[in-house]
Amino acid sequence: MLTIERHDMILGLLSTHEVVSLQLLMDETNSSESTIRRDLSTLEKDGKLIRIHGGAKRAVEKHRDVALAIKTTKFVAEKNEIAKRAAAIVQDNDCIYLDAGSTTLAMIPYLHQQHLTVVTNGLTHVPPLVEKGIEVYMIGGYVKSSTYAHVGVQARTMLDSFSFDKAFMGANGVDIEHGLTTPDIEEASIKTAAIRKSRNSYFLVDDSKFNETTFAKICDLEEVQLITNQNNPYYAKYKAFIK
Repeated sequence: MLTIERHDMILGLLSTHEVVSLQLLMDETNSSESTIRRDLSTLEKDGKLIRIHGGAKRAVEKHRDVALAIKTTKFVAEKNEIAKRAAAIVQDNDCIYLDAGSTTLAMIPYLHQQHLTVVTNGLTHVPPLVEKGIEVYMIGGYVKSSTYAHVGVQARTMLDSFSFDKAFMGANGVDIEHGLTTPDIEEASIKTAAIRKSRNSYFLVDDSKFNETTFAKICDLEEVQLITNQNNPYYAKYKAFIK
């Protein structure tokens, strides 16, 4: 098999599997370990993947958001675990902010508290909240086609009208040095504004988001608390920031 064919096959596997093992790549390409390691090194230098212990993972899209329809199919068990733990923090009579995103969406079935008020910029969040009989406020603004998040000046202006007991947020990147980041600068602005209006803010992030940095900074890790899955391999490194 030609080198270019192996590279195409490796990238093809990463388009359907976020992480691939060295053994899988060896089996699929019928190549030696040393050959695959050289391929991974070349593709990493080209910014097409990220090498990890025992394999490789897909390179982060630093300037482009993943569509919500795709996000909801990935790391489902981890997101449900995180969502359940986050929902347990909510108390009766709380006013909370739910950021747009697949993990905050997964919180809604676990919200059984009494007399909740929820403010959200996630269009997909409104129907299940209303169905549960929860009082909901939807902030206005431009609707992103990829994530169904409301962003822009109108959304930020409406956020100024509220104060929250707790905010539950999402992010695409979590990094010790660069903090919490997201690909869209407009969405980063909404997230930052929500944090400033909340007494306590929590970021719901599965392990695929750790040691990653995308385009727009939201805040430093010291400003918030992280809620993640217990089998997160980065747990020890980020322990000081995890609730």
